[in-house]
Amino acid sequence: MICLTVIARNEARCLARCLQSAAPYVDEMLVVDTGSTDDTRRIAVACGARLAEFAWIDDFSAARNYALAQTNAPWRLVLDADEWIEEGGACLRQALPADASVRAPEGTPDRALFVGEINIRSAFDDGGTVRFAPSWIARFLPKGLQFAGRIHEQVAHRLPVRRLPLIIGHDGYRRQQQEIKGDRNERLLRQQLLGQPGNAYLHYQLGKDLQVRDRHAEAIGEYCSARDRVGWPTDAAPVATALQAQHPWLHDLVVRELYCLKKSGDLAAALLYAQSQAPWWQHSPDFHFALGDVLLDCAMAEPRRAAELLPMIEASWMRCIALGETPGVEGAVEGRGSYLAAHNLAVMHEQLGNADKAEYFRAIGRNRP
Repeated sequence: MICLTVIARNEARCLARCLQSAAPYVDEMLVVDTGSTDDTRRIAVACGARLAEFAWIDDFSAARNYALAQTNAPWRLVLDADEWIEEGGACLRQALPADASVRAPEGTPDRALFVGEINIRSAFDDGGTVRFAPSWIARFLPKGLQFAGRIHEQVAHRLPVRRLPLIIGHDGYRRQQQEIKGDRNERLLRQQLLGQPGNAYLHYQLGKDLQVRDRHAEAIGEYCSARDRVGWPTDAAPVATALQAQHPWLHDLVVRELYCLKKSGDLAAALLYAQSQAPWWQHSPDFHFALGDVLLDCAMAEPRRAAELLPMIEASWMRCIALGETPGVEGAVEGRGSYLAAHNLAVMHEQLGNADKAEYFRAIGRNRP
């Protein structure tokens, strides 16, 4: 038996989409309302969900753990109201042990238990265009586990982790939705950091929150704090590899920090930073894409260096295409390993008057997945 658990507050905009997408794949749906003043509760019931209420105390883990405690289902799919199943829902039942109702005796290991990571495909606004970035997050859980953390909460466990072929859409990072949330996430992150000042992941998340609200200089400070707290960068390749495995969000942090340095106008610092990070991210199309953008800004700021920089810009975006898409990497943006890099190359060669090369890259860009 699988129970969908959702915590929600004033989510009339999107709750039905979430529940209707999950209903074919779960046995029970539970919505815990944390103080809605819109039609959230009515929509939950109309979609067939069981409704519970929880007084909001500025703690996402407390609300999620309350929701988990309201069901006896052996397995739980945890979604937010602004998420929905895009594809792969059938994999949930396929992933269950042969007898999902049987649990090992208390105190003994249960080899059938695992934590399922699912692909959250988050939409975000990039100028006037919507882009998508995946994150692998633990959201398919056996009974007995709980979340920890006031915000950007994570599951505390020692179970094996499986990546499930389940794709979840998410539009909560769109600019309009971020504006509705205001400074809530920043406030909760700063509250949690008061008690955990050495928590690198919280500094990274605070940097992300500041970045999406165009506070780039402040975001850089938080990204630096996060890197310092995990001991990154390092000159020892084995150590760097181990850190990447332990903290998969480091990839996203480095690319975001490079972007923030560019947006802040400190191109010299951005180039130095890219040079220091390049040894560890040769496998990342996102890193090379961001590097190409930095080099392009440098060429525009110093036209006399264009002849020197244009081959480097082309090489960066060509490297993206050679590497291809990397959807399994935290923070990878769809297209940077294919059609987005090809589009940039087509535009560049068009501006240079290289019509044949421009058409070549436009053709690559048209073959987008």
